[in-house]
Amino acid sequence: MKTRLRALFCDHLSIMRGKYLPHSKIGDDSTRFCRSTFGVHYDRDLLDAPGAMMKQGLPDMELKWLHDDIRDSWHADTQIVLGDLYDDAGERLPLCPRGALKRAVADWEAKGLTPKVGIELEAFAMQADDRGRLVPYDAPGGVVYGTGPYADPLRFNDRIWAMADEMGFSLDMITAEFDSPQFEYTLTFDNAVKAVDDIVLFRLMAREIALEYGIVLTFMPKPVPEAGGSGMHINFSFTNESGGNALSSGARGGPEHMNDLARGCLAGLIQHHKGLAGLIAPTANSYMRLQPGSLSGFWQNWGGDHRNVTTRISSEGGAKARLEHRMADASANPYTAVAAVLQASRLGVEQNLTLPPMETGDGFDRTDAKEGTAIDLKGAVADLERDTALTQAVGAELCANHIYMKQKEVRKTKDLEGEALRDFYVYFV
Repeated sequence: MKTRLRALFCDHLSIMRGKYLPHSKIGDDSTRFCRSTFGVHYDRDLLDAPGAMMKQGLPDMELKWLHDDIRDSWHADTQIVLGDLYDDAGERLPLCPRGALKRAVADWEAKGLTPKVGIELEAFAMQADDRGRLVPYDAPGGVVYGTGPYADPLRFNDRIWAMADEMGFSLDMITAEFDSPQFEYTLTFDNAVKAVDDIVLFRLMAREIALEYGIVLTFMPKPVPEAGGSGMHINFSFTNESGGNALSSGARGGPEHMNDLARGCLAGLIQHHKGLAGLIAPTANSYMRLQPGSLSGFWQNWGGDHRNVTTRISSEGGAKARLEHRMADASANPYTAVAAVLQASRLGVEQNLTLPPMETGDGFDRTDAKEGTAIDLKGAVADLERDTALTQAVGAELCANHIYMKQKEVRKTKDLEGEALRDFYVYFV
């Protein structure tokens, strides 16, 4: 018997916010929150961020959902739903990240194309030591592509998989990643909004299940300084009006078989590379991961089946043709991140931008690309602020709020390092 409803939204910091509502409310389609949540920082500092109305009385906003979007959750007595945020005038709240993604989808649908998205998440498992400090989960046999009890002695990932099946998530893969105890979680392709809804709920479910085993599963980009980083790779394609894959030029994929749509998307991602970083790698910790030679999307480049470029072209063609953007990490709001990648791609197509040559270097010792992202959050936010075409496309008000909050974050984190910097983020991301 489901006795309550958990109504949720994913905020500007990628933190899940929500309420438990009684079973009698399951027939309703909305609830209200304080709009000034969009001025709250990780450390609970209350800031007069653009659009948050912190000094205009902290008014309400309304979360609205569709009844058909209510689903069973991983808690036996609870159903769960994601919704869109609206202001008091009944207009969609400009700060709503899910709304930004819906706008990006609508912009592509106006061209007769429906964005399809598949997201790969990477995470580290941490646990408390006997002094209460977070340390890496003890997985002594953890290796890249590791499976079974040596990679995950507590088998918490088995429980995550079983619950994902029960909830109807379409898992494509769970495996150990390069650094122990790091894991990768991949969901299969779907329409963009549903795919991001699923990844947002899957991420929350995975963290809450892991916590039952004493594991803090963190998706922050680099929680262990001496280990590698964790990304959120955004794979995307488009379905055309006849149901085919619009990125496909036939049965074969790769750079030799790209069509004009793929070239335009790549050109847009190259053009807006620096600005994108401020939105999709949006924390001080992101720039510990986003470094040359780290398979992280640092360089302003593209290539074929090459993990050391930012945008990778699948060697698969036909229905599986796709582009993989590798810069984002899961400290970004997934709705905003996918919206930003789709909008940068659209700008490349619409403006008929010229695609520079493909990367031929190995990405470790030699790289053709001469430009990369900024080296820190301060520089990335400045790059985003300068990229007015991208901010207008994603949403001017949303980006103004984001830029303000991230400028404050630069100051909040400038003297933090090691565990202090990690702990600023780790319980939220």
